[in-house]
Amino acid sequence: MLIGAMSALITPFKNGKIDTQSYETLIKRQIKYGMDACVPAGTTGESATMSHSEHKECIEIAVKTCKNTNVKVLAGAGSNNTIEAVELAQFAQKCGADAILSVAPYYNKPTQEGLFQHYKAIAKSVDIPIMLYNVPSRTGVSIEVDTIYKLFTEIPNIYAIKEASGLMDRVYALSNIKETKKDSNNIESNLHILSGDDALNYAILSYGGSGVVSVTGNIFPKDIANLCHLAMKQNFQDSLAISNKLYAINKVLFVESNPIPIKAAMYLQGLIPSLEYRLPLCKPSKECMELIEKTLKDYEVQE
Repeated sequence: MLIGAMSALITPFKNGKIDTQSYETLIKRQIKYGMDACVPAGTTGESATMSHSEHKECIEIAVKTCKNTNVKVLAGAGSNNTIEAVELAQFAQKCGADAILSVAPYYNKPTQEGLFQHYKAIAKSVDIPIMLYNVPSRTGVSIEVDTIYKLFTEIPNIYAIKEASGLMDRVYALSNIKETKKDSNNIESNLHILSGDDALNYAILSYGGSGVVSVTGNIFPKDIANLCHLAMKQNFQDSLAISNKLYAINKVLFVESNPIPIKAAMYLQGLIPSLEYRLPLCKPSKECMELIEKTLKDYEVQE
């Protein structure tokens, strides 16, 4: 199963279009610094404002760039329209993605039964593993623990959840789902829980989490990879030291809506050549930009 250290990739734009050259360079940087997987076309990648062809292009670039490396691709394949989510999932599988990440449908506010049927339809349409994505602050709906239990136990290729509710009691409840199931290699495993909140990466890992899907990893992939890998090896002291080191940057990267601050930080560090967003997202305020710049002075960003 696809677990470990992952970055939710930004999507660099240039003159209103995807800057494919910069995107490939950013992915190669993830590979260089030891990440286990990259996640194209998610929330941080501004998937909600990309066309379907752009969404697919991001997945294609990620798969092509990661080919013949140890880095896998967890492709974003979420929508508030089940038919569209199925189409994206099928494309990701056909393209060669190793697994898909599918966010809870936003805006519609489906019932728990609606969420179950939504994910069941996606899972039945593909053979590759599926990671659920719970982020109620963005979607307006939370996948309840009982629904996650039902999805995990009844649907073979649903294996994990990216948990971004910010609630550790949910992590506790999810970690107490004791049922196991066998993967394609006949290995039994529990539900894998991955942190979707950089402020809680260490806490979730130390509570038995199986990895992180990180925003901070865009700019500090080496630190995020080390933090995650150390914790997964039970070296919590050194993992905590990295977590403490990243505290300030983790905090500042969410002073405005993600991915506004992370793209600004990467632009300030020369990791992307232009600072562009898709409306309704826009450039950060002057005060926010100054705070990001001030915070970055305490960190060494590696090329």
